[in-house]
Amino acid sequence: MKRNKTSAEVTIKDVAKEAGVSYSTVSRVVNNKTYVNPDTRDRVVQAMLRLGYQVNLHARSLAGGQSNVIGLLVVDLTTQYLGEIINGIDDVLAANQYELMLYTTHRRKAKESVYVHMMARGLADGLLISLPREPEAYLKSLRQKGFPYVIIDHRSEEASDLFVSADNFQGGYDATQYLIELGHRRIGIVTGWMDMVSARDRVQGYQAALANAGIPFENELLFHGDFSQPGGFNGGTHLLELAERPSAIFASNDIAAMGVIEAARAKGLQVPRDLSVVGFDDIPMAALLSPQLTTMRQPLQEMGRSATQMLLDLLRNPEERPQSVIFPTELVVRETAVAPSVV
Repeated sequence: MKRNKTSAEVTIKDVAKEAGVSYSTVSRVVNNKTYVNPDTRDRVVQAMLRLGYQVNLHARSLAGGQSNVIGLLVVDLTTQYLGEIINGIDDVLAANQYELMLYTTHRRKAKESVYVHMMARGLADGLLISLPREPEAYLKSLRQKGFPYVIIDHRSEEASDLFVSADNFQGGYDATQYLIELGHRRIGIVTGWMDMVSARDRVQGYQAALANAGIPFENELLFHGDFSQPGGFNGGTHLLELAERPSAIFASNDIAAMGVIEAARAKGLQVPRDLSVVGFDDIPMAALLSPQLTTMRQPLQEMGRSATQMLLDLLRNPEERPQSVIFPTELVVRETAVAPSVV
């Protein structure tokens, strides 16, 4: 009777046969080459997981038994938000002679778990996870294995999890408070993905600022967005079509704020004369818009640097766990928010 191979005995050829692809295709996936069809890459990854394939990085890990590779899981690469975080990550990795292995989930929750488990099987020494959509699907497993990871822009409720984030509640509060101080009383909000802690914190900050000013929260002024420009456009369009439209809108990130401004222009409105808009992040594009975007700044590059250094410190001294970090946010006043027009 033929026995099943152990994980250590499974080879790239076995994975290729299981996935129905060539040996070279599996090799490209293992080495994180970009020229692999996304569906093919998924098929190879699933085959690796089914067979329990362990990546052999011996040739790259003669010193200390490590790969000197850090994995990074992100939603996509379409925004300056992630670009700024990755710049910070790359600064620290380059200074410490580590390489970066990048995987994008393309907003598909199921991919998070698949890619995380694959990297934890030997592709990387540690893992950075940015804006996780469904972290509990795999974090419990990583904790049990003792695999080192740090979460970026997600405030974990698990005490043992290391994370780096901005103070999203205070940022949401300060953005809304600024609009209130300008004289706005009917303030809409376009949220991010509400299954994410950062998005919920910003909404809670918005609601708290309204409550402290004695302004009732109105559910019709809240639009559930997704941190995207089309989502911001749809949210802005919806809010501006209300019987009593808002005089100001707080968008949960700069990309969505740009969509809100597009929606206002499509309605024949001028920003900020007819509608004030405040964003969140302060990506480089925010200062290049016309008018320039008023926004809440979170230190994206510093967050990337801090998370990476935290992970490297954890790898070098597992017994001395660093502390999670919450960075303050800062209001950046530019041109898209003014006192409401008096008609």
